[in-house]
Amino acid sequence: MVFSSMVFLCGFLPVVLTVYALCPARFRNFFLFIASLFFYAWGEPRYIVIMLFSTVFDYANGIVMEYLDRREKPQYRKWVLMLSVVVNIGILCFFKYTDFVLESVGTLTGHPLPLLKLALPIGISFYTFQTLSYTIDVYRRKVEVQHNIIDFGMYVCLFPQLIAGPIVRYSDVAEQIRNRRGSWEERAYGAQRFIVGLAKKVLLANQIGDLWSQISVLPQSDMSMSAAWLGAIAYTFQIYFDFSGYSDMAIGLGHILGFRFPENFNYPYLSRSITEFWRRWHMTLGTWFREYVYIPLGGNRKGTIRQIFNLLVVWFLTGLWHGAGWNFILWGLYFFVLLLVEKLFLLREMGRWPKIFRHIYALFFIVLGWAVFACDDMSVLFSYLQSMFGVNVAAGNGIAAYYWQSYGWLLLILVIGSTQLPKKAVRSVCTWLCTVTGQRFPAGGERLVYVLRAAGLAVLLLISVALLVSGSYNPFLYFRF
Repeated sequence: MVFSSMVFLCGFLPVVLTVYALCPARFRNFFLFIASLFFYAWGEPRYIVIMLFSTVFDYANGIVMEYLDRREKPQYRKWVLMLSVVVNIGILCFFKYTDFVLESVGTLTGHPLPLLKLALPIGISFYTFQTLSYTIDVYRRKVEVQHNIIDFGMYVCLFPQLIAGPIVRYSDVAEQIRNRRGSWEERAYGAQRFIVGLAKKVLLANQIGDLWSQISVLPQSDMSMSAAWLGAIAYTFQIYFDFSGYSDMAIGLGHILGFRFPENFNYPYLSRSITEFWRRWHMTLGTWFREYVYIPLGGNRKGTIRQIFNLLVVWFLTGLWHGAGWNFILWGLYFFVLLLVEKLFLLREMGRWPKIFRHIYALFFIVLGWAVFACDDMSVLFSYLQSMFGVNVAAGNGIAAYYWQSYGWLLLILVIGSTQLPKKAVRSVCTWLCTVTGQRFPAGGERLVYVLRAAGLAVLLLISVALLVSGSYNPFLYFRF
């Protein structure tokens, strides 16, 4: 089940929110656990067993580590942690990378191997990292052991962030699992965040995604340098509004239910360096790799050579985490090289550049990186990159001109939408209305702003739902990771 579907919007969500509101506080975690299992089983009934196994397994690991502490045998806790890491990563690798390894070995040896053709369990990359964060933090004694298996199961399976994040560490919500009391203001904010996220997905990501879908399948005879760059720019905006839209919806649902999930995006396309970009993009994934891979490897505390090695490991794993394909590995290593160059000397040099040049530099390499990310066939990837740099293609043609003309207005909206301008504009209008109205009706200014904002969100929701009804199935891009 996906957020941007009529089944979810008109069936599952209203029922869950109604029952949750009527449910006594002591039963709410149990209800959310059952509802989340139903949510997952709707689209992936076979693999719900794997998620439940991960839940029970890491719940038991926490209990065992606590038992070893009480028995004054803390030296054995490391073995429990190692078992958790091996089993969880082993399950993830088996389902996600087995066919990739078999296919790669067959290609290298010239003897194709039979593939298992395993379907990737939805959300496995996300909930595996969440259960691991719990076990590791229990081992580090950063969080208390959760004794209630229903509460722990609710944390792992909680439907707003189950499928595509944000990656919520146990420490982020441990207190909220035990006790949460959402105010009406928080619920209203959550509803607003959800509607805005839905609009980002349906009105923006899906529309520009159509452009990428058309350009990515153009025959080489119709391709041009201009069209190739337009396609890469289209995908750059699609993946941002698609993924950040999902994150907004997840965070909004969390607020409605009384949870505060960590933010995942902070206007990444405003970055003036690749280093800054990765502080703003998919922030919960970056935090996870920093806390559980980079720092345990030694971080920057063991000299420059060791730090470079640690960064290489992190970015190789970051690329591999996103998918079983050489393009994802190449994408991870691509950003490793850029970040390394910036760290060694370029950031110091860039301090002298005008801000606009730094911004252009960052966007150039970000767009180029998304082209690598989007093309999962290596021959198609290299052909597309050649087109982006004008190799064996014209600088422009009639097809490119048609696409630029047809989608120019949408690109302008996307550029504005990826900045803080819309939020600042809404805030300024609200302040102005409060000031003007308050001069004549002292108690009516804020009320008018509230009504107008609610009306605007209602219109946004209706337009989004109308497009969903008339459109086709549109899963979020990160569902396949």
